[in-house]
Amino acid sequence: MKIILDLLPVVVFFGVFKIAKTYPQLAQSWLAPLLVSAPATADASDLAPAILATVSATAATLVQVGWLLARRARVPTSVWLSAGLMVVLGTLTVVLQNPWFIKWKPTLLYWAFSGVLAGGQWIWHRNLLGALFSNELVLPAPVWDRLSVAWTLFFIVLGAANLFVAYNFSTATWVDFKTFGLLGFTLAFSIGTGVYVARHIKATES
Repeated sequence: MKIILDLLPVVVFFGVFKIAKTYPQLAQSWLAPLLVSAPATADASDLAPAILATVSATAATLVQVGWLLARRARVPTSVWLSAGLMVVLGTLTVVLQNPWFIKWKPTLLYWAFSGVLAGGQWIWHRNLLGALFSNELVLPAPVWDRLSVAWTLFFIVLGAANLFVAYNFSTATWVDFKTFGLLGFTLAFSIGTGVYVARHIKATES
């Protein structure tokens, strides 16, 4: 469910960026009041679409949370955290108007998740992944520890991969990688995690 909730903002970002890139003058006209303070060195053809896509993705995230609240459904803590980070970083994107901050944003998110998991594991001696999902899954403590380490390392790798593509390829290629590459890796890793977890759920039930 968390992955499904993450999917819509990613798709919105990709779609809005591609449309704005196709019609750059329209995108810049919509964002003209915000782009007045844009740095002179910024590539306006990429900056306006990226900012518009970020604003749209942030709005999609807020709509998702609002939809869950309207249905009186429980909003998972992980979703609140993701939404909060999206709003904070989305606001900074508009304020800073720096294309490199936009490209660094996924890495900051992934490394923030990694830092929180690692801090919980080795500083506070608490498995935060288990604390978040203990209501949904009943697993032995060593399994939760392995999952926490695995996701910590995975987020570090994703953040590094994002920077590699951002610094070595065009903005359009980076957007494609952000949409399909990062999401694809996350889906594949989640499926692998699910297979691993399923074995231990069966063992625990036995």
